Amino acid sequence: MSAGIVNFDHVNVTVPRALEQAAKDFYSAKLGLEEVPKPQASRGRGGAWYQLGSVQLHLSLADGLNEESSTRHVCFMVEDLYRAQEYLASAAIEILPDPRPVPGIERFYVRDPGGNLIEITQKKLD
Repeated sequence: MSAGIVNFDHVNVTVPRALEQAAKDFYSAKLGLEEVPKPQASRGRGGAWYQLGSVQLHLSLADGLNEESSTRHVCFMVEDLYRAQEYLASAAIEILPDPRPVPGIERFYVRDPGGNLIEITQKKLD
């Protein structure tokens, strides 16, 4: 028996209010996610919503919740891991090496301006 979950709808990350613009720049300009309009009822709260395929990333704002040592994360799959790493490093984003390698997966991590951990991965090509 299961709960019947069939897909992701969205992932939510939270950053302090003072880092809202830096986080928006990170997700749109640096990661290249497409910002989509939030529902009218949610617009007054700040933040942003991004669409990637059928899944959305919701950027929320809250103060006092950031834990830079947290391992909670969002994972993005890329076509070319080395190209993604070079691009992010050239955008002055610190590349965090994989502390726990998994067979069949290549990955590295970055943190957004609010401290949220972002995993960047590619299946190993044999």
